[in-house]
Amino acid sequence: MNDDASKPDTHDIVVEEVLPHAPETIWKTLTTGELIDRWLMKSTGFEAVQGTRFTLQTTPAGAWDGVIQCEVLDVMPNERLAYSWQGGHDDNAEYGSRLDTVVTWTLAKVDGGTRLRVVHSGFVLPKNATTFRNLGEGWKKVVGKIGVISGGRAHS
Repeated sequence: MNDDASKPDTHDIVVEEVLPHAPETIWKTLTTGELIDRWLMKSTGFEAVQGTRFTLQTTPAGAWDGVIQCEVLDVMPNERLAYSWQGGHDDNAEYGSRLDTVVTWTLAKVDGGTRLRVVHSGFVLPKNATTFRNLGEGWKKVVGKIGVISGGRAHS
């Protein structure tokens, strides 16, 4: 049975950049808890193992405590990492509204480094419009931070 018609119209955020580091270096930055805390937000319990549940902590809003519930969905070392990203609260209308999305990182070796692509998928508009707009800008900054951190201690 095809239930595509019952699924809401969703939107994705896509950010792609070539970073001057090897895929292994970028991978370490994406999958090391201490480094995730530096480029994204405070993480608890992250391991790059399928099925691992972990949390991220951001600014609370209204009825939402700011905790993002995540589960690692896919791991291909130095190539791909995907995890669910759920948070928010039904009582919040804008920032902090209920969110049920997926973040997928793809790494590809290219001349001069690694093409890093992040796709944050599943935003339901207009319900998630504020978060979609904020994260659309935020992920661009995050990818830049990953490049800087990967060039520092992350590769040692």
